[in-house]
Amino acid sequence: MNLKNQFDQLCAPFTEDQQLIRDLWVEIETRYSEKGRHYHNLLHLENMFKELEAVKSNISDFTALSFSVFYHDVIYDATSKTNEEKSASKAEKRLAEFHLDKNKISIISEQILATKSHQRSDHEDTNYLLDADLSVLGKDFITYLEYTQNIRKEYSIYPDFLYKPGRKKVLRHFLELESIFKTDYFKQKYEAQAKENIAGELRLL
Repeated sequence: MNLKNQFDQLCAPFTEDQQLIRDLWVEIETRYSEKGRHYHNLLHLENMFKELEAVKSNISDFTALSFSVFYHDVIYDATSKTNEEKSASKAEKRLAEFHLDKNKISIISEQILATKSHQRSDHEDTNYLLDADLSVLGKDFITYLEYTQNIRKEYSIYPDFLYKPGRKKVLRHFLELESIFKTDYFKQKYEAQAKENIAGELRLL
């Protein structure tokens, strides 16, 4: 199922206002298709949903989690340090437009904010979101390198002497985590390869 249909189905139980659903989708599509988004784009969302589909039965609120996926990078500017806060706030505002339950909205907002530091959460659904978000780290090295090249393009405003130390810091942060992946499923699937990939990229920087 394509992302638009998925979004339509996600919103359908909460509102009969088709125009509102269309407008919300167009905003998401436009944001994720912005010039300069080489990795944080619609393909990233598709890949996350593919990963989450396999563990759907472990997720207690797949509806909230799906909204979190759609909105977690809706605001993305490589020069900003507040993308997650802005994305969470955009999600809160938009989802209130069709009167989504306030508790659900605050769960979604918390999940989006959790993608900033990628620390283990007490909320297992959030851990699945974080793991799906980082799943590219554990792919084969060719796919991983393609991802690193796309991230570099997103940060093309920065010259190497600024980009490389920043990137090294991010990668070391991942290696210093007790584990990159928070759930057993993703840990078994991707942890070893992710550490290998990150070490490989560090050698290339």
